[in-house]
Amino acid sequence: MDHLTQVLIIDDDRTVRKIVSTGLTGYCDISVIQAEDGDVGLELVESEKPSVVLLDVFLPNHNGLELFRKIRALDRKIPIIFITADLSSETAIQAMRAGAFDYLSKPLEIAQIRSLTLSAIRARRLMDEPVAFELGEGEGESKGDRFVGKSKAMIEVYKSIGRVAAEKVPVLIRGESGSGKELVARALVQHSDRAEKPFVAVNCAAIPDQLLESELFGHEKGAFTGAERRRIGRFEQCHGGTIFLDEIGDMSLIVQGKVLRLLQEQKFERVGGNELVTTDVRVITATNRPLEQLVEQNLFREDLLYRLNGFTINLPPLKERREDIPLLLEYFLRRAKSEMDKKDIQGISPKAFDLLVGYDWPGNVRQLQSVVRQSMINTTGTVIGVDNLPPFVSFAPSIPSDLSQAKAARFDQGADSDTSTEPKILSSVSLVGSNHESNIVSEADDFELTKFIDEKLASGSNNLYAEVLEQFERRLFAKVLDAAGGNQSKTAEILGITRGMVRDRIAAFGIHFERTVSVGKQ
Repeated sequence: MDHLTQVLIIDDDRTVRKIVSTGLTGYCDISVIQAEDGDVGLELVESEKPSVVLLDVFLPNHNGLELFRKIRALDRKIPIIFITADLSSETAIQAMRAGAFDYLSKPLEIAQIRSLTLSAIRARRLMDEPVAFELGEGEGESKGDRFVGKSKAMIEVYKSIGRVAAEKVPVLIRGESGSGKELVARALVQHSDRAEKPFVAVNCAAIPDQLLESELFGHEKGAFTGAERRRIGRFEQCHGGTIFLDEIGDMSLIVQGKVLRLLQEQKFERVGGNELVTTDVRVITATNRPLEQLVEQNLFREDLLYRLNGFTINLPPLKERREDIPLLLEYFLRRAKSEMDKKDIQGISPKAFDLLVGYDWPGNVRQLQSVVRQSMINTTGTVIGVDNLPPFVSFAPSIPSDLSQAKAARFDQGADSDTSTEPKILSSVSLVGSNHESNIVSEADDFELTKFIDEKLASGSNNLYAEVLEQFERRLFAKVLDAAGGNQSKTAEILGITRGMVRDRIAAFGIHFERTVSVGKQ
């Protein structure tokens, strides 16, 4: 956070205000302002414009829900977290349905206060920062997030957003990881009649299957072990607004069934409950996986796919719109210079520019932005040169481009010294164990099943089945990763599993994607 983020606590209990202030002040650059009654709280909302409000349900001379509505009248986007001692408080539940962010139960725990407050701050920023379409002609610092590009593919994306934003149909956004699917979702919301209503983004791949159902639909007290109170889910919280379900292809079949019912009837049941809850939510989803193939594999419901696919927006990967890379470089340079206070950086040298344009960008726009920031950190002079680029870019094989040196000159007139050699890349995947490192994807892999089994039998193993399966699984993942060039999304697609599982196996098996550089004379 570049500056202090203000959080307002409205509570007549001085002890509660003290706990919140102590737990948040200075944490992640948060400052806390306090109000002991509703009237003072409303004045502070209007004058200080806090990013988040923590509000006690029961205040002297004030009804919590009524005060909530007054705050929302002043600022429709402000996330409000209720504080309550009554876990079954209907007031809190009504407020959640009206758009409150969440609620905390007394006695308060600092860890929970921090976690919910940071989530609320992120949610506010998602709603606060505009998403605009920039074609590269603008000067100066850009505010908010932007789509940058004037390629035919991106113009079609802009048209699609404008065409469907005001409609109430579900939208499915397809594109590779890092291509900007969340930006599309935010643009759809901000150009719709629900722009001032609640907006929540949920990454389905980041939440375990057993918790995702509760996260989306909520649960009743006692629904499962650890369910000590009723929880209001995201669909209920987003009543009147929009929910963005990212990585929808990683959702379990059980949760898919409940999402389908919600899309059909706008009704659902909380986990462990029998009460039908009605909600009005627009659903926007995104995926980088081939949902049609998942349907054939019985991993995704065909009827849900039809429901989600009310309108599809296909976001092109960066390698298919290379003409936008100069505009993106210029945009990210301006933004990074401002955010990192790197005023001395003037631009990118022509040869570094050619390498950046020619790189394949498996991580798309997100990876390009990261590389610009890394390169800027590595630069001590005024021009980003080849030596300042990450090795995977500077040593990557160049892809022919028709972009002229004149386009490179828009960044800087500096040049790198030429060489008479051409870098070549040899890639391999290796497994790094606790006691050894071995290249396991070479054709000379010396793993022998019979020998391995004999050794385990001789050592008295009582877990041979799992040990043999692990050896094969390790080699399978490493081999496919190598074939996919280290691209985890491609590996998941080949194996027919989730990208999360690929990440888990990479970590569990100690798999590393390595590059060896050889330089030969031309």
